Amino acid sequence: MRSYMRAPEFTRSIFAMTATAEHAPGTVIVGPISHSGDHETPPQSLFAKHLKVYPKEIRGPWRRFKWLVLSVLLAIYYFTPWLRWDRGPGAPDQAVLVDMPGRRLYFFFIELWPQEIYFLTGTLVFCAIALFLVTTLFGRVWCGYACPQTVWTDLFQWVERKIEGDRGQRIRLDKGPWTATKVWRKTAKHSLWLLIALATGGAWIFYFNDAPTLMGQLLRFEASSGVVFFIGLFTATTYLLAGMAREQVCIYMCPWPRFQSAMQDEDSLIVTYQPWRGEPRAPLRKSVTWEDRARDAGGDCIDCGLCHHVCPTGIDIRDGQQLACISCGLCVDACNEVMARIGRPGDLIMHDTQNNQAIRARGETPKVSILRPRTIVYSLILLTVAGLMIGGLLVRPRLDVSVLRDRAPLFVTLSNGDIRNGYTVKISNMTRDDKRYTLRLAGLPQATMVLGSSRVTDSAIELSLDAAADDVTTYRLLVRTPADSLGGPATPLSFVVTSMTDGEVAVYESVFRGPE
Repeated sequence: MRSYMRAPEFTRSIFAMTATAEHAPGTVIVGPISHSGDHETPPQSLFAKHLKVYPKEIRGPWRRFKWLVLSVLLAIYYFTPWLRWDRGPGAPDQAVLVDMPGRRLYFFFIELWPQEIYFLTGTLVFCAIALFLVTTLFGRVWCGYACPQTVWTDLFQWVERKIEGDRGQRIRLDKGPWTATKVWRKTAKHSLWLLIALATGGAWIFYFNDAPTLMGQLLRFEASSGVVFFIGLFTATTYLLAGMAREQVCIYMCPWPRFQSAMQDEDSLIVTYQPWRGEPRAPLRKSVTWEDRARDAGGDCIDCGLCHHVCPTGIDIRDGQQLACISCGLCVDACNEVMARIGRPGDLIMHDTQNNQAIRARGETPKVSILRPRTIVYSLILLTVAGLMIGGLLVRPRLDVSVLRDRAPLFVTLSNGDIRNGYTVKISNMTRDDKRYTLRLAGLPQATMVLGSSRVTDSAIELSLDAAADDVTTYRLLVRTPADSLGGPATPLSFVVTSMTDGEVAVYESVFRGPE
């Protein structure tokens, strides 16, 4: 039923909004302001104060799985820059390297040039569609296990628990006065956080530099100011996001929670609470047997709150599906531990689908539905993108040519009436061997050419050019043709470069400028 605001209430609300100018800047007034004598009701802020989350330590299958994923991902991140890959003499031997000065991206046996950036774009598209598919099938498992924010926050919280204790101890420590014990515990915690953040920032920079060389420079205090700046930048962001912001990044800063509702459906496997079995919840009393509790329509949930206390984002899963739930499954471990202690069946909180919850509530056997229209569409897109990427890598050219025509002057009229244009030709030899190429022109049958640095006065219809291995070789080229062979002020002209070793061909389309 829709309710409408009555005129007096609307007037008071407008008055409350206009009265905010009398209060401190940034304070938003909600509701009417009442005056009683000389006293004014204090304004109510629109924004709730942040409540710090103190996740409790828990053990169980999902917690162990999180530790496994965390360990594997951290090992990959920290040790990958130290892996070596032999690419031949003169080539970097770091397996994964983003060589900014050399304009190369190395990934084991794959070497990408700047003009092949579309492979990186394809990789990002593939990862995005894969994330859509995984979210459709299993909910926010990326957020719960593999997201860098989750991984480093988990690591930071583990350090915090080892130094300050579990949930109750940390709460008492924060609320208590500043004593010598509190000072050294806080100092030790933040010092270890900074060391982890420093290692994280340093490892990221290793992906853009040769790791052993850069490590030696850092130990000798010879690193460049740019390297030091970026290490400091990533150290600060890791420390602030994983140590201070934590769940606020997942709830307020990350856009993915806003997208997840469009990815999920009633058959997505998410963390769910079974209210048909757990409600009405009530504390467990020794004087009341489970038979008496069931006779009084009591549920299995004893309202211990452990599922809420172990949640890294501070939500209560019993309130239903929520934006802040990252599907980590820690509440499943917590609830199953409680159910085992009180002798009740487990999986009061479990990974399940909304459709299966309704089926379970009716006492029927649940079913698994993986092949659905959206999962089929995502799978087909993934296969298409993967096929295009693999095919592109297999048939990608190892020769590229680019031509830049002179613009000043557009053309030169020679003494015999011929028209001449100047060009800069760049040949990219994407192999590890020095190669020789032939260059010829197409589109102007009577055109001839000569290298700009050549002392030969006679032009040629074909030139032999050398290109160094894994490099771009530049040539200055002068092209001339009789004026009567031109079809207008701009005649199409093609530069055809052919490898004399394997016959690979590269073509660049340009124009030949002449008089009107």
